[in-house]
Amino acid sequence: MLHHPRPRTPLSRAVRPSIEGLESREVMSAMMVPHAEISTLRAGHQHAVSTIAQLPNAPSRTVSTVPATGDVNPYGVVFVPLGFARGGTIRHGDVLVSNFNNSDNLQGTGTTIMRVTPNNQASVFFQAPAGSGLTTALGVLKRGFVLVGNVPSTDGTSATAMAGSLMVLDKHGKLVANLTNPNLLNGPWDLTVFDQGNRASVFVSNVLSGTVTRLNLRLPAGGGVQVVSETQIASGYTHQGDPAAFEIGPTGLVYDHATDTLFVASTGDNAVYAVPHAGRTQVDGGTGTVIYQDDAHLHGPLGMTTAADGNLIVANGDAVNPDPNNPSTLVEFTRRGQFVGQFSLSTSPGGAFGIATAPDGTQLAAVNDITNSVTIWRIRRKS
Repeated sequence: MLHHPRPRTPLSRAVRPSIEGLESREVMSAMMVPHAEISTLRAGHQHAVSTIAQLPNAPSRTVSTVPATGDVNPYGVVFVPLGFARGGTIRHGDVLVSNFNNSDNLQGTGTTIMRVTPNNQASVFFQAPAGSGLTTALGVLKRGFVLVGNVPSTDGTSATAMAGSLMVLDKHGKLVANLTNPNLLNGPWDLTVFDQGNRASVFVSNVLSGTVTRLNLRLPAGGGVQVVSETQIASGYTHQGDPAAFEIGPTGLVYDHATDTLFVASTGDNAVYAVPHAGRTQVDGGTGTVIYQDDAHLHGPLGMTTAADGNLIVANGDAVNPDPNNPSTLVEFTRRGQFVGQFSLSTSPGGAFGIATAPDGTQLAAVNDITNSVTIWRIRRKS
């Protein structure tokens, strides 16, 4: 039986944790994809076609994400970008998908990252230790590294959920580092990265503490990943265990370098927030400001990505404010909070989780927890 989140009512806001003792950190800008690339795409904003409106008729391909080990519940999804280091197991154009459940459908126990090639061949890129519970926190660095978060559970319930870590893999799928910090990496649930070649910034949402941490990394030419600094930049998002959804807390992240704003999809609050000065702040800015709160269309937002024209797209997990008439939806809206459109991945609730846009904006990928698969659409842009 597949895991489907149980309908829930909105949760009460969690108490904001203390930020005493946080150190001043090195400042690095961060965003989901390179600034120049996004700027080019946004230049044609007035000619853009709604991404969500295209999905019913857009060319698409759907591939199973179940490996030979039987892992289910795909969570994270990411495109391998142009310029990724050659000579490894993965290459530009591949899509990676992380699994959260094992073959017994126990949450927090999945161990595999699947590689899906442009010709729809699926294989295991990474095999984590038993009981890892790989999350939506999945990112790729061009120097040849993959980042993946984990929130382990010993019995598949939130009662035994542990802080987990952020794993660093090389281009061959070998574990080369395991980043841990019980305060600043407390249940890495999702992330977004900004890749600058010899350095990178990573924003991580923490489901067990309701916080967001910015990690600044150095990537020497000789290889390896060095953590320069870790800074808690946001907190106060609703977070708590859930018998069906495992954990509810801040999830999807999108960073806009042009305005130095981090957008946070908070599942339990059923809202999307904007955190200012996210790339350079040295202090915790709280939750930020609500930019989108729409009970008609938001039903526990999880993964989040940006469309080529700058609109935001979230995946509704249905654990909060469910709508039986519109289950498992992807919802597009402007950064000023105007609804654009929605599309259901499944007729059953709880199917949507991770979502990603290709760096050039021409593809959209979303996992389906009902069918244990990933669908990749080809998106058209007007010029």
